[in-house]
Amino acid sequence: MSTEKMNKEESREKLKDLVDDIKVAMMVTGFNKKPINAIPMTTKQVDKDGNIWFLSLRTSEHNQELLKNKDVQLLYSDPKGMEYLSVFGEAEITTDRVTIEDLYSSIDDNWFEGGKTDPNITAIKVRPEEAYYWDTKSNKYITLLKLGVGAISGNKQDIGEKGRLNI
Repeated sequence: MSTEKMNKEESREKLKDLVDDIKVAMMVTGFNKKPINAIPMTTKQVDKDGNIWFLSLRTSEHNQELLKNKDVQLLYSDPKGMEYLSVFGEAEITTDRVTIEDLYSSIDDNWFEGGKTDPNITAIKVRPEEAYYWDTKSNKYITLLKLGVGAISGNKQDIGEKGRLNI
C-alpha cells in the first residue's frame, strides 16, 4: 500500500470523495468517560472548507456530550469498497434555521417528528483537525486478486493508498 502526500486542496477533495462515498460515520464522543459514546450518523454535507455536517436532536446523548467536550472522532468504513477514513476534530452545535433547512431533506422526516421546523433539530459542524485514510485504487475483487498474486509470487503488490490528510 503506497503512502500518498497531498496538499491542502487535494486532501480536502479526498476527504470529500471518501465521505460522499461512505456517507455514514460512527460519531464518537464522550472521551472523558468510559464507555465512550458511539452512534451512527449520516453525513449531510462536506462544505468547501472541509467541515463535515450532520443533523441531530438537541436532546441526544451525543449533543449533550459535545456540550461538555467538543472533541469528536468520525469513523467511516466501507468494507465492500475497501475505503476507510478516520477524522478527529472539534464539533460545534448550531441551531441556525437557514443552515438546518439547507441540510435537511425529506428522508430526515424519519428522524425529526416536526420536519425541518422541529425546534429540537440542531446541526453539528465537525471541523477536522486530523484525518487518515486507507483506500484501494480498484474494486475489492481486483485487490483480492493482487493480494493472491503477491502471496504466490512473493512480489509486493500495490493494493491501494493510505495517508494523513493535510486538512
